[in-house]
Amino acid sequence: MSDAERYFAMDPSAGHGATGGGYVEVARDVSAVELVPGLVFRPVVGERLMASFVRFGPNTEAPVHTHEEEQISVVLEGELEFDLGGDVRVLRPGMAVVIPPGVPHGARTHDASCYGIDIFHPPRRALLELMQPTPEPAEPPPDRWS
Repeated sequence: MSDAERYFAMDPSAGHGATGGGYVEVARDVSAVELVPGLVFRPVVGERLMASFVRFGPNTEAPVHTHEEEQISVVLEGELEFDLGGDVRVLRPGMAVVIPPGVPHGARTHDASCYGIDIFHPPRRALLELMQPTPEPAEPPPDRWS
């Protein structure tokens, strides 16, 4: 079996006749989540994977943080100064960084914007929570004393 045949083979463990999935036009179909001014995420969520399309405005920072999900960040346009556990580098289009769970990391732009994709496995829990609709406030109970 050739490499191509092996790569494109039907996986019997995946089941026959599986259905589901869908096409997404990110700018039209995915609501924007702005975590800090100038940092906008548009997450596309699967069952076990998330690809978040991320736009950093000029002079925007994602503070150093950690999380339990594994992450890969890919720069598509612009430049991003990335801090991976204290190792700071400038990422340009076509460059990526692999972030294991629990490793401190953060990023910032300078004078120009940056566009990229953050891939998470499993889907980033904190971002999923932010995507949940905010419940309408409950009606106050009637004033029994009036």
